[in-house]
Amino acid sequence: MKILILNWRDIRHPLSGGAELSLFEHAKYWKNKGEEVLWFTGNFKGGKSEETIDGIKIIRKSSSYTVHIYALFYYLLKLSKDVDIVIDSFHFIPFFTPFYMSKKKIIALINEPAKNNWFKNIYFPLSLVAFLIEPIFFMFYRRIPFITASSSIAKELEGYRIKSNNIHIIHHGISTVKFDNKIMSREQIVIIYLAQLSEDKGIEDALKAFAILSKTNKKLVFWVVGKAKNQSYEAKIKHLARTLKVKDKVEFFGFVSENKKFELLSKSLVLVHASSREGWGLNVIEANSLGIPVVGYNVTGLRDSIIQMKTGILTEKNTPLDLANSLSLIIGDQKLYQKLSENALDWSKNFSWNKAGEMSWKLIKYVYAKNN
Repeated sequence: MKILILNWRDIRHPLSGGAELSLFEHAKYWKNKGEEVLWFTGNFKGGKSEETIDGIKIIRKSSSYTVHIYALFYYLLKLSKDVDIVIDSFHFIPFFTPFYMSKKKIIALINEPAKNNWFKNIYFPLSLVAFLIEPIFFMFYRRIPFITASSSIAKELEGYRIKSNNIHIIHHGISTVKFDNKIMSREQIVIIYLAQLSEDKGIEDALKAFAILSKTNKKLVFWVVGKAKNQSYEAKIKHLARTLKVKDKVEFFGFVSENKKFELLSKSLVLVHASSREGWGLNVIEANSLGIPVVGYNVTGLRDSIIQMKTGILTEKNTPLDLANSLSLIIGDQKLYQKLSENALDWSKNFSWNKAGEMSWKLIKYVYAKNN
């Protein structure tokens, strides 16, 4: 069986995140089951036009923003007769594969519909146009099986008239790490942010919450781990840290390796996640695997990965003040912290890439067998 993945980025893209990591883990599982996996994606500065990573062939054309058009022509000219299953990945927009290939071979993959995030990522009035037409995208996928990671996103898909029996919830897995949790340092208390630096991921609100907390707790430091979406936004965030008078207490690590990521997590007390919406929250479970609770906004995805007052805290009003109050509660109550930490560790044991890969592979085999 030959599986084609269409995704705007791949695992080596400088701005790849949890969505790409998750899909790559699935792809590796399919490859290990003996399937041929091809990943068609946009290129980036310094990226090779073709390379093989862990047995998965990567083909890069154009950019992340125009790869959807290139995918159409590349498929029609070179792949239409050879591909058995196509993974059509939504990221703001899908690849619109129902227009140029048999619907019987398509599986749609979505982390979350963009909804209000259009206004955080592109300029008005294009953001308004995109917001209004997004529901139309799903009209062409109503008879196509979907993979998504959380129940709250599944409900949103049902709102777009995707039938529930066509929605397959497959939670993300988690990497195995060996770091011991060393959070109880008396010298400093580390709050960590782990995500891309962008408006929709909530770094600005997280910084504001930290500024509120740092006024009364001098031991607090804030570690920001993740690459900014561009240089101008990185400059904006660092300027905000100066404006909030917390520059000396904030350390920007930028992009780090997987090993370094877990090392930093292991030295943190709590993860803060102020995203405006998520598909699941891979970083939540990664933190949980080290016994680290998470304070996050009560939004789609995070309300699935964070169990309220068991593995972390979901805020009520989704404001920096509410975020700060929730963080203060965890930091100041050792008994509560211990309970959340133990529960978080237990919760993380429910997730593995092997389990996730097995579920997606079964779906692929079902779709393939049904149509051959």
